[in-house]
Amino acid sequence: MLRRAFISSSAALAWQGANDRVRVAIAGVGGRGNDLMNESSAIPNVEVVTLIDPDGRRTEAAAQKLSAKTGKRPKLESDLRRALDDKSIDALLIATCNHWHALAAIWAMQAGKDVYVEKPVSHNLFEGVKLVEAARKYNRVVQGGTQRRSSGRFRKAIELVHQGLIGDVYLAKWFFPGNRNSIGFKDPQSEPPSWLNWDMWLGPAPMRPYHENLVHYNWHWFWDFGNGELGNNGIHLVDISRWGMKKRLPVKVHAWGGRYGYKDQAETPNTHNVTWTYGDGTAIVGEIRGLYTKEPMYWDFFGSKGHLHIQADGKFEVLLGRNKEVEPPVETPPNLDHMKNFTDAVRSRNRQSLNAEIEETALSTALCHLGNISYRLGRELRFDPERIRFHGDPAAESLVSREYRAPFVVPEKV
Repeated sequence: MLRRAFISSSAALAWQGANDRVRVAIAGVGGRGNDLMNESSAIPNVEVVTLIDPDGRRTEAAAQKLSAKTGKRPKLESDLRRALDDKSIDALLIATCNHWHALAAIWAMQAGKDVYVEKPVSHNLFEGVKLVEAARKYNRVVQGGTQRRSSGRFRKAIELVHQGLIGDVYLAKWFFPGNRNSIGFKDPQSEPPSWLNWDMWLGPAPMRPYHENLVHYNWHWFWDFGNGELGNNGIHLVDISRWGMKKRLPVKVHAWGGRYGYKDQAETPNTHNVTWTYGDGTAIVGEIRGLYTKEPMYWDFFGSKGHLHIQADGKFEVLLGRNKEVEPPVETPPNLDHMKNFTDAVRSRNRQSLNAEIEETALSTALCHLGNISYRLGRELRFDPERIRFHGDPAAESLVSREYRAPFVVPEKV
């Protein structure tokens, strides 16, 4: 039943306003939300009309920036539901905390909006399935925030891999240096601050007392709200590796790691190593190291004819056969505007034109969830990629979804 969510369907219906202004709302106006605001408002015939955040200080600050840039002041909301009632809004751009991504996107699609959702696009495996199901059911244009798929260098590197330049690819590897310091300890407070709508910030997550290590960034390192560094930055590296390998979901996952170098309030690992193995014996291997390294971020693809290495900035080099001489560089196409790619698709209703269509980003996000589940249980897991289930493993199955706090429930039937 669940596997149907990751199967493509027919193209979406035509959009009546194809030649009109695209009006967008932005949910979450922290650092990434401000980026989305700047990117979208710079596109001709795109207007940011509403800003949504449970922190009223953030919406006001962002509104002032936008007003100075465009001469128009957006509406401000702390409750996403009120914004989605506005039928004039065409699309929702989501840069909230991870635990809100899927529900906000599903609610938006149910309200007739197209969606741009930042990575990771879900907080657990179940949510990713429902997110894709909703996109297909409501014929919405949905782009994921895996922006390197719009980079000219990465697009060319992956094109060469797909053309068979290095032969049959049997292994993809990546490395991410997190370089994170301790977050220390913050005591729970009896009441959240007056500027924060705590009920809306928590949303689908369990009721928890407010403390300053959650709002606004360190929530990444708590399982109720974030997905650790694997879901935070590792998703970008997973996505490029899976794209190059032309892979979907694995049959085995093995992770190990820990929170080394200090003791603090966080729950997720700062060192995390994961191997995802596929049915044909090929694999993706990832390493996150949050301490004491100058080693740069990179990707590697190993094939039967050679090796392709990608640097952090997307520059790449190729070594073929036993020759240790690097092949001459090839010309790369220009970068594409990831946000404009989305708004163009909103007008055309052609989801195939999206560089990071939601099914692709959901699959890459699913690999992150599998790596986190294996880490949390401390053992290798066998996985059924067709049924999106673990083999006779109740402990792993219990982490596929979560208990939702009403009324913020990701529905079984979208």
